[in-house]
Amino acid sequence: MQKFTGTGVALVTPFKADKTVDFDGLERLVEYQIAQGINYLVVLGTTGEPATLTLSEKEAVKAKIIETNKGRLPLVLGIGGNNTAAVVEEVSSTDLSAFDAILSVSPYYNKPTQEGIYQHFKAVATASSLPIILYNVPGRTASNMLPETIVRLANDFDNVIAVKEAAGDLVQAMRIIQDKPKDFLVISGDDMIALPMTLAGGSGVISVIGQGLPKNFSKMIQLGLEGKTKEAFALHYELAESIDLIFAEGNPAGIKSLLNSINICLEEVRLPLVKASNTLQTQINTFLEKY
Repeated sequence: MQKFTGTGVALVTPFKADKTVDFDGLERLVEYQIAQGINYLVVLGTTGEPATLTLSEKEAVKAKIIETNKGRLPLVLGIGGNNTAAVVEEVSSTDLSAFDAILSVSPYYNKPTQEGIYQHFKAVATASSLPIILYNVPGRTASNMLPETIVRLANDFDNVIAVKEAAGDLVQAMRIIQDKPKDFLVISGDDMIALPMTLAGGSGVISVIGQGLPKNFSKMIQLGLEGKTKEAFALHYELAESIDLIFAEGNPAGIKSLLNSINICLEEVRLPLVKASNTLQTQINTFLEKY
């Protein structure tokens, strides 16, 4: 699955000042990714605030991204949840013809056992006509999908082709890389350790900062894939402060503040999230001026 090697970005959903979806901003955002060398786009992942979008808004966001993209980049659709039957129903009933894979988060809040996580993804994989990228993000789900569970799913289901690994644990990522089937992709879900994970044998990243600084972030990952360690880390250290800043007050408030500074979209988010503080906005602007 070479199309998911390199840098993917988890797109935000831009909002206007009145909190309605900003489709012009969404178009600018997609065009910016394509022009700056991003490899694929993730639609309605956590960064896109799908929990606060209505069903009709989600459909409109998908349609706008598909229309703007015009088949130029692979598209990954976020479909996940903590009700297995509901996730299976959504996978089965959604028109997936414009998408290349599904990104599905490990069930949150319920805190299932490893066997429960396995059985959840078994049901999703069986229902899906598309490849599935597992998503492990313990900081949001309150449970960690262990390497043995990920490897078990990878071995048992041909359409489970990758994991977005966002535990923030490089040792855990390395264990997955060591034990995985040959063609299974280990994709970083953590911008700060995306380069080390890539150098350890990973396949790249699904990034947040990548959509704000796509050219150099994607170049860094490409250099990592080519084993050009010194050049890659030079870019990493130039970018590191921006990664800290955009997550300082939560995601996607930080990245939306950065996108506002470069005239892609406003910094608006929907409750219960609030937009970045004036202090953080100033820090981001200072970084961009220096950068």
